[in-house]
Amino acid sequence: MATWLALSPRKVARGETRTMRHVVLLGDSIFDNAAYVGTAPDVRKQLKEMMRRDDRVTLAARDGAVLNDVRSQLVGIPKDATHLVISAGGNDALQGSGILDKAATSVAEALEKLAAVAEPFRENYDDMLRQARERSLPTAVCTIYEPRFPDIARRLTAARALTILNDQITRQAASNRLSLIDLRVICDRDEDFANPIEPSAVGGAKIAHAVMRFASGALPSAAVF
Repeated sequence: MATWLALSPRKVARGETRTMRHVVLLGDSIFDNAAYVGTAPDVRKQLKEMMRRDDRVTLAARDGAVLNDVRSQLVGIPKDATHLVISAGGNDALQGSGILDKAATSVAEALEKLAAVAEPFRENYDDMLRQARERSLPTAVCTIYEPRFPDIARRLTAARALTILNDQITRQAASNRLSLIDLRVICDRDEDFANPIEPSAVGGAKIAHAVMRFASGALPSAAVF
């Protein structure tokens, strides 16, 4: 079972050789959030500032990307990459969000409608992860955080619906023994959001810190933040 961990950057003993870390961020605007933070640093810059001077961070993620786009991002990852972090699926959820406005005559019917969205999501996520695992690198995946819609009723409805997709992400992370960064827990305040679906500089710093902890090298093969 995955465990909750709180780690600080590992101190290097005198004479110990430090290996350069090269973290590649894949997915969507959870990482590629520069357009939403104004003059404040985006997630990539915040992560780089937290890591050692000789460490590298490559932003392969692109605003608006869906699961299918991550496959092409994986093709171009640098040869010296040491860690992969993937945050994807939120835009796939947005594409299927129209189901929230559809009427249902029973709870069973509502669940059936949600399942119709969850199954293709599971297949696409599984295929994306399979390609990521072919790189044989330490990999972490992120859950989809809960949007901060101004309308509280819609916010709660979206959060409940996302549990079905996040269940797919957490199950696949566990079955593949990948680390899981739970953005629902990390970005849990309104100030963490630049708008209902994008991370602010405040939220970005929290995300970057979680990624830095994953890349510290002091984690088991499966961990939850």
